[in-house]
Amino acid sequence: MKIFRERIEFETKTQIEFVNLTDRISEILAKSGIREGVVTVFSPHTTLSVVINHNEPLLLQDFMRILYRVVPVDDQYSHDLFELQRGMKSDGRSNGHSHCKTLLLGSSETIPVERGHLMLTDLQTVFAVEFDGSRKRDVVVQVMGE
Repeated sequence: MKIFRERIEFETKTQIEFVNLTDRISEILAKSGIREGVVTVFSPHTTLSVVINHNEPLLLQDFMRILYRVVPVDDQYSHDLFELQRGMKSDGRSNGHSHCKTLLLGSSETIPVERGHLMLTDLQTVFAVEFDGSRKRDVVVQVMGE
């Protein structure tokens, strides 16, 4: 079994943002030379998720609206108070809501590879979902197989 790993680096511009990674993941898969196996896309950040869904602008607006409704920014998050009380080094962001959103969506996706291609349908896109932007970010793409 062969393992190939590479990072995708990008910068987000808004607090919540869906970043399409599909083409860049496909490029890494092609570079790996692996024809049959799996690709795992992993976020090493606690306020950035990785998800697969349909890339349709109005649907992305719906996702954002639901995320704001389920985990509102203006709620009281103990995490924000903990940082203040402990005098922890902080970048000035109250981001308890961002951590909670990531908990709901998760930090990775695994996609089967068949004949050198991601087994995604035409309607599926791999997104990095930013919850605490704007920031410099990265995800790890690991390809395993033959």
